[in-house]
Amino acid sequence: MSSFQLGVMGALFLSVASSVSIVICNKALMSNLGFPFATTLTSWHLMVTYCTLHVAQRLNFFEAKSIDMKTVMLFGILNGISIGFLNLSLGFNSIGFYQMTKLAIIPFTVLLETIFLKKQFSKKIKLSLFLLLVGVGIASITDLQLNFVGTILSLLAIITTCVGQILTNTIQKKLNVSSTQLLYHSAPFQAAILFVSGPLVDQLLTNQSVFSYKYSPVVLAFIILSCLIAVSVNFSTFLVIGKTSPVTYQVLGHLKTCLVLAFGYTLLHDPFHERNIIGILIAILGMGLYSHFCTQENKKKHLDLSLPSQVKDKDNSPLLAHEDKESHEPKKLSKGSLA
Repeated sequence: MSSFQLGVMGALFLSVASSVSIVICNKALMSNLGFPFATTLTSWHLMVTYCTLHVAQRLNFFEAKSIDMKTVMLFGILNGISIGFLNLSLGFNSIGFYQMTKLAIIPFTVLLETIFLKKQFSKKIKLSLFLLLVGVGIASITDLQLNFVGTILSLLAIITTCVGQILTNTIQKKLNVSSTQLLYHSAPFQAAILFVSGPLVDQLLTNQSVFSYKYSPVVLAFIILSCLIAVSVNFSTFLVIGKTSPVTYQVLGHLKTCLVLAFGYTLLHDPFHERNIIGILIAILGMGLYSHFCTQENKKKHLDLSLPSQVKDKDNSPLLAHEDKESHEPKKLSKGSLA
């Protein structure tokens, strides 16, 4: 258990560190250097991730395991589509409504896991998640402007993202594959669908073509840095979901949001208000309670699993001793009678 907990902590730390780093890098690339092609950039991230994992597999850093091609293909395409819908949602909605879309992923994931996977969430867990959502909402939501197309795109983004993250956890456990193996097999399909659709989506959102953009050496350097960090982001995403759950990954995602807001204020001098501070504190309280309640429930679950075997051992011990004693007594009697 100690090695498993260390692995989980390492995965969580890697996920937070890499995600915050790539957000700061991409913000500098898009806001300061004027490179607005987010979906195309994501396809490059996935292609670099696949190439890196392919080299690692050739060097025997991990063992490639054959997985059902149809499952991996559908899974990869679904994840690619979810990224596209998230970017379209951001393009057709206000920042505030986009943040609401991301907040809705947690309750929708809980709902899907409860209905289809029969997973139970205690009232304490639900309360901590509610506090977390309220805190992140206060800290990050600025305005809410609704439109029909944007609302439909947000709903599609929520559904595809939730299903994709649940499948990430389910496939790893059902097919007994590691996060690295699943990412290695699915990354080409994710990259392919975004490589084809990315320039079209970006042109629709920005009215600019990624092919006519003039790439300066600084822009190229930041793109390369972003792709290298993305390898760690993609790997840690699959690792965290595989070791924990989709809900825990979403909670971690909101921790990243709070950290990005804090780093944006300190490093990039973004505007910051008392509302942001209050929201971040409430979100941190919710995350702390979620972590505490999850730890308690896991300990209780392991205790409940160990009790039946302990009771069985206690019940069997005197029975075995009694049988042993009885089996020896006839031997003693027979020996005495012979004497």
